[in-house]
Amino acid sequence: MRILVTLLVLAVVGIGGWQLLPSQGNKNRTIRVGTTDAITSLDPAGAYDAGSWALFSNVFQSLLTFEPDGVEPVPDAAKSCSFQGGGLKTYQCTLRDDITFPSGRRMSAEDVKYSFDRVKKINSDLGPASLFSTLASVTADSATTVTFHLSSSDATFPLKVATGAGSIVDKDKYPADALRKDSGVDGTGPYTLSSYTKDERADLAPYARYKGYLSGTGRPVELRYYDDSEKLAGAWKAKQVDVATRTLPPTVLSELNPSDPNQRVAESDSSETRNLYLNTRAGSPLHDVRVRRAMAWLVNREELSATVYHGTVDPLYSLIPTGITGHTTSFFDTYATQSAKKARELLTEAGVTLPVRFTFGYGKGRGQGVQEAALLKKQLEASGLFKVDVQGYEWTDFQKRWAAGKMDAWAVGWVADYPDADTFGAALVGTGSTMSTGYSNKAVDSLILDSQQYPDRSRAAADFREIQADVASDVPLIPLWQAKEYVVSIEDVGGGQYLTDGTGVFRLWRLNWI
Repeated sequence: MRILVTLLVLAVVGIGGWQLLPSQGNKNRTIRVGTTDAITSLDPAGAYDAGSWALFSNVFQSLLTFEPDGVEPVPDAAKSCSFQGGGLKTYQCTLRDDITFPSGRRMSAEDVKYSFDRVKKINSDLGPASLFSTLASVTADSATTVTFHLSSSDATFPLKVATGAGSIVDKDKYPADALRKDSGVDGTGPYTLSSYTKDERADLAPYARYKGYLSGTGRPVELRYYDDSEKLAGAWKAKQVDVATRTLPPTVLSELNPSDPNQRVAESDSSETRNLYLNTRAGSPLHDVRVRRAMAWLVNREELSATVYHGTVDPLYSLIPTGITGHTTSFFDTYATQSAKKARELLTEAGVTLPVRFTFGYGKGRGQGVQEAALLKKQLEASGLFKVDVQGYEWTDFQKRWAAGKMDAWAVGWVADYPDADTFGAALVGTGSTMSTGYSNKAVDSLILDSQQYPDRSRAAADFREIQADVASDVPLIPLWQAKEYVVSIEDVGGGQYLTDGTGVFRLWRLNWI
């Protein structure tokens, strides 16, 4: 009897162990991931958006990266990095000596210098050059030593190095003064891009020669891109993808059931925000700050989050989201409840013709852009004070239009580049910001620079509180909502809970077959 019981226990343990380990058949099976994010460019010098950077974090390496839910960067392509001397103006990194590009050539400090130099030299309207506003020059001091010379003290510079903007490219494969135009990628990330069809799919194969922060690479992945969230939902229901993220429709997200045995649901907090950006340039109907303040009195975030997003986002009342050091509720403090009366008083004081007519743009296929624009138009027009001309644009065209100031208002989501309030500062409200609103406030610019001087980031909170108060007064943007992060996968795929977080890294290598 003892022998029989022992054999039975061993049999049960064997079955359980088999269920927990990937089968040989699944080991090299491709995991299909669906998203509505779009890729602007395969060249790191030409893209500053969540969809492009999600791919970059898998096919390129930066000197530094972020651990899951980490707030301090850790070495990746570098062995070590640190500020030299005092003043936070000289940052030096020593590279690993075992990293090779797909061509077989070993990465050197010259590749790092070349990568940063070309981002600044090309200075693409859609690229991340603005992120390196404090970077004066880069020197390759030896084959494995690179030094960054900053124009002002910047404790946040290591955070920026760890982003997609810091992607290291093969200097022999990318032009120095222009974007690479083909569909190839030459990086040293945990994946190689084996094939790419714009707006449709990207096939990723594990890079066998990867060396860096990760101990190994993941499963083969096929990224599938969908025009809108409904098409992504259709692909999920038809089992055409194994993982769906960014972004399923709110109606689908609100009905997800974590106890459903046929799927895995990961829901987490997110630092992704969405704002209504306003063109403050002379000649724009929104140039007068009183007109922008009047708009702020009319926007109803609660209605927006409840009806358009079915409670899957939270109303946001400031530039910096909750969960990030320095967050306040400056727009709630200034514009507590909707008031058509106060809006009318401001417009009368401004002496503008009523209704104020302006254009409102949004990116087609970007979540609930159509429904959101329709509700905001309704809210702004309800009092008869505004007349809004709404127009949707293809994603890249949309980016070019806001960069050129061709719209009066536009709604855009912002995914944090790194886990620090600084990512919501210069990029969104600094002079020459990525959002190209034309807004410039010397006090805000000064506060942004001041905030970058503190290695202890909690000490920057006071500066960010002042920045948010100024933004609520000047209204170059109107905060709308803060997202929650949702990843849904089939029962046989694990690791979805690690796919994304507030660090800006898209960890496809964490996905696995169960």
